[in-house]
Amino acid sequence: MKRKTQIGLLAAALALAAPSFTLAKAPESPDPIKIAVNEWTGQVLSATIAGEVLKKMGYNVELVIAGALPQLAAIEQGELDLNPEVWDNSVTEAYTNGLASGAIVAAGPLGLQPREGWVYPPYMEELCPGLPNYLALYDCAKAFGNAETFPNGRLVGYPADWGTRDIDVVKAIGLPFKVVPGGSEGAMMAELKSAIAAKEPILMMFWEPHWIFAETELKFVEWNATEGECVEETQVKETACGFAQAQAQKIHSDDFAAKYPAAAAMIAKFTLNNADHNAMILEVDKKGRTAEELAAEWMAKNEAVWTTWIQ
Repeated sequence: MKRKTQIGLLAAALALAAPSFTLAKAPESPDPIKIAVNEWTGQVLSATIAGEVLKKMGYNVELVIAGALPQLAAIEQGELDLNPEVWDNSVTEAYTNGLASGAIVAAGPLGLQPREGWVYPPYMEELCPGLPNYLALYDCAKAFGNAETFPNGRLVGYPADWGTRDIDVVKAIGLPFKVVPGGSEGAMMAELKSAIAAKEPILMMFWEPHWIFAETELKFVEWNATEGECVEETQVKETACGFAQAQAQKIHSDDFAAKYPAAAAMIAKFTLNNADHNAMILEVDKKGRTAEELAAEWMAKNEAVWTTWIQ
């Protein structure tokens, strides 16, 4: 995401707003509801909209920067209350263990339809015949390399605190690539666009929904189909399935519903769709608008939707 968006978000806690619609007995506590804010624009928008709905109910709300993995410990310890958009295949054991212990509570899917995997610009198929099949990468790893990785290929992975899934897959299937973690969503986008403009080699771990797919042609590496879940750490070269595909889930702390029952009821109903998400992400990342502006517009356009969540 653009740094000014993130900085603007965190400059101050979201202030208490006079409610126009409320559930009975909300708010139950004057303590702020602390919502985790992660490193990508879509999640910032989800967090901001959830916060705005809670404000309409009369709650005091704070948006708090939190890495995708550190946030889980913070939610378990009660230092954060909730996250409305967690991609459940990118936080691995810390997430599943938290759910199993009850320290983290699942509040249902957000409603987005995500896809994750390795993407490349179409011109790379001339340098790597056989793409989009993943097996082609074994024979043309050098085409994706640079001075630092040669003779291995170079894969731009997720930022380090988003987990190690891309590294796990490369190791599991013995792919001759070096994974270089991206610095942030913004840094990854800058590198991708720069490479495409110069028609340089690029292979990157990425996701959709994202505005880049509306602006630039990108192709996903294709893997073998598998029955059931794709187990990333134990797959092998010949039958590799790539990446388990995510659901965007809502989570909160184990005491959230007891302390803020009306808020928990709203979060259980809170949903967003790909079309709205993509349009808002484009406005933030390409036109320099803030998440707060887009959240306010979404609230105004969708009053008939969000008011049903709080009644």
